[in-house]
This record gives sequence, structure tokens and C-alpha cells, in this order.
Amino acid sequence: MIVAGVMSGTSADGINVALVRLMGRGFRTRFELIAHREFPYPANVRRAILAAMNATQISVAELSRLNFLLGELYSDAILETQKRTHARAQLIGCHGQTIYHQGEPESFLGRKLAVTWQTGEGSVVAARVGVPVVCDFRPADMAVGGKGAPLVPFLDYALYRTLRRGRIVQNIGGIGNLTAIPAGGKPEQVIAFDTGPGNMVIDAVMDELFNKRYDVDGKVAARGKVLDTVVSQILRAAFFRRDPPKTAGREQFGREFVKYFLQKCGKAREEDIVATATALTSWSVGAAVRLLVQGSKEQRYHDYFVSGGGARNPTLIRMIEEELAPYKLRVQKTDDVGLPSQAKEAVAFAVLAYQTWLKQPGNVPSATGASKPAILGKVIYV
Repeated sequence: MIVAGVMSGTSADGINVALVRLMGRGFRTRFELIAHREFPYPANVRRAILAAMNATQISVAELSRLNFLLGELYSDAILETQKRTHARAQLIGCHGQTIYHQGEPESFLGRKLAVTWQTGEGSVVAARVGVPVVCDFRPADMAVGGKGAPLVPFLDYALYRTLRRGRIVQNIGGIGNLTAIPAGGKPEQVIAFDTGPGNMVIDAVMDELFNKRYDVDGKVAARGKVLDTVVSQILRAAFFRRDPPKTAGREQFGREFVKYFLQKCGKAREEDIVATATALTSWSVGAAVRLLVQGSKEQRYHDYFVSGGGARNPTLIRMIEEELAPYKLRVQKTDDVGLPSQAKEAVAFAVLAYQTWLKQPGNVPSATGASKPAILGKVIYV
């Protein structure tokens, strides 16, 4: 079966589409990546998405319009990918654009609730592309006590598990998240959680100081000096000390956090501030790996695979390598083992949609904290 996976992450930089041929089921699912394409959001669309994320006030009309607009843009991206590759999807897995995610229950009108919201109308996608769509993956996990994230560990376990080598798979999108797979480990032994900011703070600082979307090739950070005291103070925050499972998003590391971060940096050189934002990501990754190593002394991890936009930042990768040097982990990009780092999350949602279509669970309860496996997503038929 050919499935189109569609992903737009917390960086809100654009849409990733992966066309994937899938066979098998469950953790024995096998795939062939047919094509992968990236489609940047127009600047005005990106501004609207960022304004909607974790917004304290926004009109219902704007949210409704954004929902349908994203459905149109997702459809355009899938159709263009199919046109370029002459392959046709039989099913679509569309993650949608997260505009709010609260994995921990909080009080609301007399109930304690964990909630999430991904926008991008799947019915529009199904109608325009002409095939069924699976969307809105996170709520089914949250309904059985999970945090709704991370969901990529299903693919990580299916793809990277081995009998003799423990592996850590790190994605660095807007948020950083990792999956730890012990050598020969069973699904219930998988540990996965968000490590903290990925590119989110770096991108926001670049936008604020240089009017650029991101630090191309990490060149600005490479010219700066890290403000160690700032990073040390931030890493004392409750999120970094919390045991997994745990999730993060713009609710923790968005506008308000970036304002706080810039205040902490004071009158430092602009290059130093970008270097410090980059170090915040690498140090938080190091803290997460240290938590793993100290918490499971009987397990030995050998490989560390990186994917996502952060894999394109040589300065960030160099900082991560320095952080992980004490643990003797072999740092590689997922590209080195056959999966383009930019395609991974889109592939993951193609795989999850395929599991849903087969009426198979797609979450990993040990990763999300769910009480049991759950079939994820809502299916829109045509």
C-alpha cells in the first residue's frame, strides 16, 4: 500500500510530504521511501500559525479559517509530490499543525484534563486528493492516560531495534525528542520523551535579532561564545528535572520563554546569544542522555541517530557530539542508515496511518505513559 505521510512541526516552517510503500503490520512493518518533498509556508501563513500557537486570545473565525486553509495547503503539497513522482497514494496520514498541546492534566471547569489540538482539515484533504485520510492522532493516546506524545517511537522501534546494540534516536525539530531502545529490548522497554527545545528557541532568536528564519548551517552560532551561566540557570527549570514520560511545546519554549531567555542574555553580542540558544539545545540533549545512562546502568547504548532540521546545523551537531563524548556514543544522522533526516517524521505518520487502517495500535505506552495500546487517529473516507 502506498501511503502519503504529511507533517508540519512546531517550528512551523513548512510541510513535509513522504510517499511510502508499506507492507506487513505492527512492529514488523517494512517500508520503501518513494519520494520526499518539503514545502515552506508562505511568510504570511507562518505568521498566522505562530500567532495561533498557545495564543491567549484569538477569534474562533481565525481558527476556523486557518483549519481550512491548512487543509488546502496540505492537499496542494500532496498533489504536487504525486505529480513530480508519478506515484499515487492510496491513504494519507496527516499529523496536522499543533496549535496547543498540554500533556499534563490541569483543572478546567471542575475537571482535570490533558488536552491537545492539531489543526488542518482532513476532510478537505480527502476530498481534494480523493483518498481516505487518517488525522488527529494524539487524542486516542491521551484518552487512555497518555501524554499524546511522542508518537514517532513506533517507527523508531520498528526501524532501529537490534539484538546487540542499544540505540538512541533523537529528533530535533522545533522541540527535541528521543527514543531509547535497549539492545534486544521489547516494546515495553522503550523509553521516549521530549528533551526540551530543538530549533524553536534558536529560530526565534534569529528572527528577533537578524530577521532570519533560522541560523543557516549554524554559521552565526559558530561565531559566538556560549553564555554558560545562562544555560546553567535555565536547565534548573522543573521541566528538565522531571522524569519521563514528558512532553514540551511552545507552551514551555515559545514566545514567553524566548522573551525570558533574551532578558537573561542581557546586552551580550548577538552572535553570543545565538550560540547560547544553540547550546541550550545541546546541553538539554546531554542532560537527557545522562538521565538515561544513570537510570539504566544495566543497559549500554552504542548508537545515537539524529534527524530533523537540527541535523542540518553543523554547529549544533558539534556541540551535541561534545556533550555525548563521555558516553562513547556513535553520533550519526538517520541519512547514514537509509532514511533522510528531513523525511523521518512524515514517514512516521505514514506508518501510523497504515497501522490505523489495519486496525492496529500505533502508540508505544512506555513512551507516552498510556495505560494500554491504542488505535490512533480519525479516519475520513471518500
